[in-house]
Amino acid sequence: MAEPVVSLGARLREVRLASGLSLREVARQLGVSPSFVSQLENGKSQPSVATLYSMAQLLGVSIDELFAGDGAAAVPAAAAPTKPARALAADGAPVSRSDFSSPVDAFPKDDKASRVVVSKPGERPRLEMDTGVVWERLADNTGHDLDFIEIIYPPQSSSTNDGRMLQHAGMEFGYLLEGELEVTVGFEVFVLRAGEALGFDPAQPHLFRNLSDQPARGIWCVRHPHA
Repeated sequence: MAEPVVSLGARLREVRLASGLSLREVARQLGVSPSFVSQLENGKSQPSVATLYSMAQLLGVSIDELFAGDGAAAVPAAAAPTKPARALAADGAPVSRSDFSSPVDAFPKDDKASRVVVSKPGERPRLEMDTGVVWERLADNTGHDLDFIEIIYPPQSSSTNDGRMLQHAGMEFGYLLEGELEVTVGFEVFVLRAGEALGFDPAQPHLFRNLSDQPARGIWCVRHPHA
């Protein structure tokens, strides 16, 4: 029997409807076409990091909340799968971004946050962007205003496919474990190397690029303000 999954597109639609925003209004505020938003919600297209950040900020949720299902779309605790939660194809088979154009991402999450959470390699939810960048959630009890994730930037990858700078509210902190990243924040450009950390206000336009032939991997915390 295929494991229960919650697609990112379905989650985006669920959060949008809960916010009371129409598809056209979301498209207008993001500066994209309604058909593009519809394709995201139907799983026919996968958002870039920039688009995902913009939608999360517009809908008033954290990236972590978009990773996981909620309400009727969530996986009931009694039915939670014991196998690792990964990107799944329609038939439930694990797939990689390189051989499937629009992977369905399964991120089951308990409705009630636990006081203590221990996550293990190979069992954590992952989200792979169309840029090749991978986010892996390290804990699911961070609340609604914090993302605690591992990031992986493959060689020659970037936050966005078109070089567009990212902007979102909150604060962002990162510690690079392996490799190096070219970091652009505002008018400042520098290289972040393994063992180095950064913290910055992401309301400033920013962009990460891995210009090397080795993957870059780090631990990131992103705080999101909520009213």
